[in-house]
Amino acid sequence: MPISLTERPIFMIGAERSGTTLVMALLGSHSRIAVPEVVWYYPRFYPYLHTYGDLSREANFRTLASEMVYGLKTPFWGMQVNPRTIVDEVIELAPERSFAGLYAGMHLRFAQYVNKPRWGEKTPHNLFFVDAMHRDFPNAQFIYITRDGRDSCVDYMESSFGPTNIYCAAQSWKRCWNHVKPWREPLKEQGLWLDLRYEDLVRRPEEVMRHVCEFLGEEFEEGMFDFYKTDMCKARGASHDHAPLGKPITDKYVGIYKDLLSQRDQRIFAAVAGKELEEAGYKNDVEPEMPSETMIAKYKEFDGRIRAATLDGFEGHIVYESYNDWLIDQREERRRKGIWDAATAPKVFPAGDPDEEIIIGQRAASFWKKHFSIKRQYNGAVVL
Repeated sequence: MPISLTERPIFMIGAERSGTTLVMALLGSHSRIAVPEVVWYYPRFYPYLHTYGDLSREANFRTLASEMVYGLKTPFWGMQVNPRTIVDEVIELAPERSFAGLYAGMHLRFAQYVNKPRWGEKTPHNLFFVDAMHRDFPNAQFIYITRDGRDSCVDYMESSFGPTNIYCAAQSWKRCWNHVKPWREPLKEQGLWLDLRYEDLVRRPEEVMRHVCEFLGEEFEEGMFDFYKTDMCKARGASHDHAPLGKPITDKYVGIYKDLLSQRDQRIFAAVAGKELEEAGYKNDVEPEMPSETMIAKYKEFDGRIRAATLDGFEGHIVYESYNDWLIDQREERRRKGIWDAATAPKVFPAGDPDEEIIIGQRAASFWKKHFSIKRQYNGAVVL
């Protein structure tokens, strides 16, 4: 059933490396808005809810609740809780006995902890589940953050996760842009969608954040710009991939592609995603050059190989990936127990999609993890 909360949820979405974390940090510093670390609940769980069986059954519902509560990238979002009772606390706060109910219950628990009335959530790949999120929370508001795709691709290729070459990075950015197209105008008409450009935010932060607060129906607060002083930003700012979060807003990362993308890579981006780049309001300044089919195959294969082989490397995501793999194991175990049947299971997006593993948040394909015999790790100290 749809859940309409008095304090409307806020969802921050966009292609990764587009400034979504900056917006998360800014809004999380508002006195009324509680925004925990990224959660990946919709990508991780929503397509596979059928594998839990009938959620009206206590055992099935508690299994889902436990996997959601204990599977956060940042354990318990940093809350000081009793691990023996936290699942019960979340279930008690859930508005209904469903995935959406647990999702709300978990965020309400965090909002209680930080003593704020309203909650928001940032997971970039939630953009692939806008339809489900809008059904579950019909009065929720969405903020879509767009950044020049070439700059996003540079950040992707420089980071410890995500696409590792310009062809695959451009394809990822393009798919994100196109996937939300059907929702942009309908939700705008309902006052539920706001487009925000990263470049505008970092060049005119007060003007843009005043507009964001107006959209959300909240008072503008100067204190949001002290985001970099929060524990979350200090921790993230200590890592290479999130170093900008440890400092005040700057526009020094606008246009970095001009220095860090070769002319050939700029031409490849233009060929793959030039149309979408212009739709987003940016100008192509090179002639497109699509790689040969042989080179495209090489780009795809090497992207898969590198993603897997570097999972346990510098600031790698091996712990996050290991839990995702464990969730897949649990789904298979429930199938063996007869809780669900693959032959009659509903096919929910992105099941069967060529990019299924990436869409649901995997950092590497299972094929290549098996190829390199990547061993799982469930403990780590890296902030992701």
